[in-house]
Amino acid sequence: MQYRLIPMTEEQNASKKGKSLKIFPDSYVVLDIETTGLNPKENEIIELSALKVENDIVVEEFSTLVKPTCAISPYISNLTGINQSMTENAPDIKTAIKRFADFCSGSIIMGHNVKFDIGFISTNLHRYHNLPFSNDYVDTLRLARIYLPSLPNKKLGTIASYFNFDTKGMHRGLKDCVVTNLCFQKMKEIAKAKNIV
Repeated sequence: MQYRLIPMTEEQNASKKGKSLKIFPDSYVVLDIETTGLNPKENEIIELSALKVENDIVVEEFSTLVKPTCAISPYISNLTGINQSMTENAPDIKTAIKRFADFCSGSIIMGHNVKFDIGFISTNLHRYHNLPFSNDYVDTLRLARIYLPSLPNKKLGTIASYFNFDTKGMHRGLKDCVVTNLCFQKMKEIAKAKNIV
């Protein structure tokens, strides 16, 4: 008997996304991406970064630029520091997204406004490998709304400045992962002090 792979539809892929968690795990993967725009169906990922954390200690990191098929705009280059020439020898998205998904496999995901990142990752993993990105996730933006209500906004840079963390070099994937993790750990301390964790 022969079997054939039936590709998932976009709706089926979307239904396999993980759940949003309002918890403070000790082990997780912090991720951040940089893109050419805001729409995962039209724009491209140009950087994938992640930190693997076990028992609150960073044990491994992943970071790669990704070669886009379109030109990186001056606005994006100014924002991220990533220009076209930097991506010339980078892997394409088909190669990079699979390696990235393998790195994140089996872990709770964490990020700031992480639904944005998950949208791009899920779209590309489905497009190139017909696979879902179904990790459950913790969003530090959601946590900040709960534990830092007095801040004027809940941008990552604002939260980092509130905790006196160095924000130089933000809008690059790995730096944003480091800052997100530091902010998460501080919010975890606040929750512990309130006997929430």
